[in-house]
Order: sequence, then C-alpha cells, then structure tokens
Amino acid sequence: MSTEATTTGNGTTGETTAVSPAKTNMLSNLLSEIGLLFTFTVRVCVAAFTSLRHKRLAWREALDQMWFLAHVTSVASALVMIPLGVGVALQIGALADQIGAGAYSGAVVAFLIIGQAGPLVCALIIAGVGGSAICADLGARTIREEIDALEVLGLPVLERLVVPRMIAIAVVCLLLNSIVLVIGLGASLFVHVLILDGNAQSFLRNLVQFSQPSDFVVSGIKAVAFALISGIVACYKGLTVKRGAQGVGDAVNETVVLSFVLVFVANLAITQFYPLFVSVKGAY
Repeated sequence: MSTEATTTGNGTTGETTAVSPAKTNMLSNLLSEIGLLFTFTVRVCVAAFTSLRHKRLAWREALDQMWFLAHVTSVASALVMIPLGVGVALQIGALADQIGAGAYSGAVVAFLIIGQAGPLVCALIIAGVGGSAICADLGARTIREEIDALEVLGLPVLERLVVPRMIAIAVVCLLLNSIVLVIGLGASLFVHVLILDGNAQSFLRNLVQFSQPSDFVVSGIKAVAFALISGIVACYKGLTVKRGAQGVGDAVNETVVLSFVLVFVANLAITQFYPLFVSVKGAY
C-alpha cells in the first residue's frame, strides 16, 4: 500500500496517510484505457488509408451500415430537435423581451441551434442509438469468436468491419445534422412568429446578418468529429469485449457514457478554437 507524508504547521513531517489501492488502480486503469483507445484510433486511421489507397474498401458493408444508422436515428433526432428548438426559442425569446432585444431573439436562437444544439443532438443520438448498436454487433461477433476466425484466415478485421462503420457513421451524422438544423430553425421560426408575435422577415434578416457560411461549415465539422469519436469508442469496446453476454452489456453501457464525455470535451475544444481561425459576426 502506497503512502504519502503530511507536514505540520511548523514544517516538520507528521504521520503518513495511506493512499487507497483502489484509487491507484482506478487511475492506472484509466490511463491504460486512454492509451489503448488512442492506439486503436491510430490503427483505424492506418487501416482506412490502406483500404482507400489499395481500393479495397468494403463499400457494400459501408452502405448497409449507412442505411441501418439512418433508419434508427433519423426519426429519433427529429423528435428530439422539435421540442428542443421550441423550448430554446421560448426561453431566449422571453429573456430577450425583458432586456429589450426581442428583435434579435431569432438570431440568438439560430446561433445556438447551428453552433451547439444541432451537432450535439446528432452526436448524442448517434452515440446512444447507433454507437450502442455497433458495439453490440461487434461484441456479439467477438464472443462468438468470429473476429478470431477472420484473423486466422488472414482477413483484415479493421478494414472489413471498422472502417466501413466509421465512414457510415460520419456520412449519416453529417446528413442528419443538415436535417436537424432545418427542423430546429423551422421550429424556432414557428415559435418566433406564432407564439412570440415576432416577424418572420426580421428573424431571417437577423439570421443572415449575424451568421456566415463558416458557421454551417463548423457545424458540419462538429457533427463529423462527434460521429467519428462515437464510432471509434463503439468499435473499440465491441472488439475488446470479455466475459460473454454480460460483457457485451457492460461494453454497450461504457460506450454510451464514454462517447458522451468525449463528445462534450471535443465540443468545448472546437468551440473555443473556432474564433481563433474565423472572424465571427456573432458568437455561440
């Protein structure tokens, strides 16, 4: 058991306090998990480059995964974005009226939806629905020893199973982000005009005045980045499953939690660095 020394007020060393082995093991396991996940990410990048370079990408698998992900996430994203857009518009509109800036509430809502809400909704749905499904699929193949069989046959597992899923999840999340932005902005416009008695022309005029094409570009970049993070975590957890069916369930839970944490960290980083490279008219 490791110990750490404590000092008294006069500078002398007092009695030592024991450091719990559980805390040490937890930190060690966390650092090990981060290292393994980073190594897996590098391997996937190399596999993607190799498969594209030698033109042996499994396009059929990628298309099948695109269809599956679009099928399970599109309706859920729309159902989440509609009430979210309405709620944000109502709250921002009420606050803007209190400070005498009701005419600009539409632009503020649009900034929130384009820069934050849209990509995050897509990422959370993709991670919670698509990522968990990918993890469960690969985890089931792992415990049935299908992955081991592919490796014995000399077939590249990352190129055949992981890379197509990464391409699929990135493409679907990008398209899903476009749909979600339209739905969110439409819901905000609806609230601004019919509930807050605003003017549709002023809403659109302020949106054009304070936004720029790069705002939509960075929204798409966020969506793709979040999707790749969720896909990497899902594939990694699925291919490292242990302890049979119970391990698959544990891996799915860990996939969702870890993906959410990494997505919010990535969102913070992109949001902070975006103004350093693009001169913005407004701010999210």
